[in-house]
Amino acid sequence: QVQLVESGGGLVQAGGSLTLSCAASGIILSIYDMAWYRQVPGKQRELVAAITSGGGTNYADSVKGRFTISRDNAKNTGYLQMNSLKPEDTAVYYCNAKHRTIRLADYWGQGTQVTVSS
Repeated sequence: QVQLVESGGGLVQAGGSLTLSCAASGIILSIYDMAWYRQVPGKQRELVAAITSGGGTNYADSVKGRFTISRDNAKNTGYLQMNSLKPEDTAVYYCNAKHRTIRLADYWGQGTQVTVSS
């Protein structure tokens, strides 16, 4: 059974930092592309940051220079370091792991709430 479990969300003041973790079980996370998405009520889920199995990264323009995505293959865990947080970063953050060639190998975590107060 595949599970992605996010943790690290919470309430933080604007300008603060949080680190989200995504612990994977049932898959070898290193062979998956991994991404963080976020969603606020009434809006579509949006891509925040992604890291390929090879280590390449890309970020939404709104978080470039503030957020860093990474992975620790030994711990089978991905991370999203979020600095200089803004109230508009408030959302539920979801971890996603997707295999490039196995179409059905597309997994999501349950989400973790991040709230940034002004």
